Amino acid sequence: MFVTAVDPRPAATTSYPTPQPDGTAVLSPSVRDVVKAYVGLTKPRIIELLLITTVPVMFLAAGGVPGLQVVAATLVGGILAAGSANTINCVLDRDIDEQMRRTRRRPLPRHAVSPRSATIFGIVLGILATLELGLLVNWLSAVLALAANAFYVFGYTMVLKRRTVQNIVWGGIAGCFPTLIGWTAVTNELAWTPVVLFGVVFFWTPPHTWSLAMRYREDYASVDVPMLPVVATPVATARQIMAYSVVMVITSIALWPVAGTGFVYPLAAIVLGFLFLREARALLLRAHTGADGAALRPMRLFHFSNIYLALLFIAAAIDPLLH
Repeated sequence: MFVTAVDPRPAATTSYPTPQPDGTAVLSPSVRDVVKAYVGLTKPRIIELLLITTVPVMFLAAGGVPGLQVVAATLVGGILAAGSANTINCVLDRDIDEQMRRTRRRPLPRHAVSPRSATIFGIVLGILATLELGLLVNWLSAVLALAANAFYVFGYTMVLKRRTVQNIVWGGIAGCFPTLIGWTAVTNELAWTPVVLFGVVFFWTPPHTWSLAMRYREDYASVDVPMLPVVATPVATARQIMAYSVVMVITSIALWPVAGTGFVYPLAAIVLGFLFLREARALLLRAHTGADGAALRPMRLFHFSNIYLALLFIAAAIDPLLH
């Protein structure tokens, strides 16, 4: 279960002694450093979004407060699954991570963990996630989490990311699965409600990722990753962001009749949607004026996209409590 979101901050730095010219023995990293490196492989900042797109759907599925045991089991399995996918992604992308400013302080580029150890760690996390979800939640949720991981690793990281400008559009499908998993964890079946929320995350992912890619355009260009801002002008990119944003807002409002929610969710969807579209339009206007680089300020939309998704899904969780 992987959330396709991006942490814009450089990875935390851990200092490791380097060999001395006189042959002086090098101290091994502390247990804390090793643990920190392995945790870093899982990209915990990205996993945080797992909570946002999983737990609220469980409230919708339960029509109120879901059982604490199933919530805990789902989150543990989800964290293990996302950690597995992110770790293997780090292994496969370690060559370009070494060259990009935003990623060169990750554990593998810093040689804090070997690729072999990271691979084993990622596979073990994936096995544990599948077994934990299957045995403690249900096997439908386990299969969905496994499918999300497989799509992220093989579909996005290995096939799409370095080959097509549509990489994040279709690769983002992996990040939509938590909406399905949260629902099936409670009901053990699929329905239209989680499918609509799947669509919200699907259309949210390109504006979220492309706005960040506009900020780090040179990074992606230097490693030949064809993100849209690399191959298109700022105006063309901003237009695409605007288009996806409009469809995202429409899809979010569609949950109202599909799920039969009360007034809290549609009100939140309309207000948050308006604010999101305002930010997307502002980015488009700045692009039209010829703004580039820092003047384009794409991180305004990036940061608001995180707030938007969090508040929208929180509203979805609160609604059944008041409905």
